[in-house]
Amino acid sequence: MEKLYKREEYLKKIRGFYNDTMIKVITGIRRCGKSYLLKSIIEELKADGVLDKDIIYIELDKKNYKNVNTPSELEKTIDSLICDNDFKYLFIDEVQNVQGFETIINAYKEEGNFSIFLTGSNSYLLSGELVTKLTGRYIEIEMLPLNFYEYVDMKKFLQKHVNSNIYFEFEEFIRNGGFPGSLYYDNYQDKLLYTKNVIEQIFEKDIKNYKKIKDVELFELIEKFVINNFGCRISIKSIYDYLISQKISVDRRTIKTYIELLENAKIIYPCEFFDIKSKKILNGEKKYYLADLSIYYSLNTDNRINYGPVLENVLFSYLKYKNYSLSIGRIGKLECDFIARRGIDEYFYIQVSKNIDDKKTYEIEYKPFYEIKEMYPRYLFVADLIFQKNIEGIKNVNIIDFIYNNKDL
Repeated sequence: MEKLYKREEYLKKIRGFYNDTMIKVITGIRRCGKSYLLKSIIEELKADGVLDKDIIYIELDKKNYKNVNTPSELEKTIDSLICDNDFKYLFIDEVQNVQGFETIINAYKEEGNFSIFLTGSNSYLLSGELVTKLTGRYIEIEMLPLNFYEYVDMKKFLQKHVNSNIYFEFEEFIRNGGFPGSLYYDNYQDKLLYTKNVIEQIFEKDIKNYKKIKDVELFELIEKFVINNFGCRISIKSIYDYLISQKISVDRRTIKTYIELLENAKIIYPCEFFDIKSKKILNGEKKYYLADLSIYYSLNTDNRINYGPVLENVLFSYLKYKNYSLSIGRIGKLECDFIARRGIDEYFYIQVSKNIDDKKTYEIEYKPFYEIKEMYPRYLFVADLIFQKNIEGIKNVNIIDFIYNNKDL
């Protein structure tokens, strides 16, 4: 039997709903580990005494189910696997392969005798349209590729070599990325090829099938522009200006549509600007972070690490994994890298820098903190081994140690 690496943080989010008839939808970029999360849940249910006959697991991407592509065929398949009237746990992997699946899923939910778990990777399922199709309550668990803590932990689980110098391991993680499947390859080029294939699959199976793209070359140009400028301020106007400078005629609405497709496929995540004084979201510019940094390295020959945006991206993904909502703080002309919120009273101001060795960097990183009047906790995350201790209520934290030890704010 295959040994599963359990992603405990995601299991914790869904465990309380195992026996609930509310539909559980697991979303995330292709190959981030959704199918294995389903298998981990099944393993836990069996350990709790649920019988095999009460677990129905349908992998719609597998050969056995290749002909299941209509609601009636899906219904027939599910019914063929039900042997009695006992409570059932229904798992459907890659549910978007059945067009119009919602009617059947809603019908089984209404029976009240099923706990239903769904995964899907296409833009339709991830775009928010699902909420209008599934009746009643459902919960969405959003998965990301492995963060640094999980990356090291899974390597140990697979009995792969882990560098004793965790800083070298962190650099490898940045370039290798956190797609679980890439950990099975030992060669760096093989890992990047794996990621490149994932991105190609997303385009072929998810984006193209969801929305007809008239100009594939233009889409790829916009995709590359956003990926190459992750962690930078980007607006529809800045992309438009770039394309016009390249003598490419384009409509701004097309740019907006293509950006939304990249967001819905979970390749990129937007982070909005929030005015700290007026307490309002600022329209226009955003920053985009990658679901996984290997996306950048798989599409570029340059494998140098630009620590500014890279460290922001690493922390952004990790804090999302920890259930924080994130925005970028704007106070006058100054910028606070992140405002992190969770629950009712958890609120944090965060700066990220490789180091604060020189006076100029020190002033840039600390100045926004001094301008913010609210007395919420402030964190400065740095990547250096040696840095100043906490000063004036600002917590200086080593970002590598923080994530490696699975810490919380």
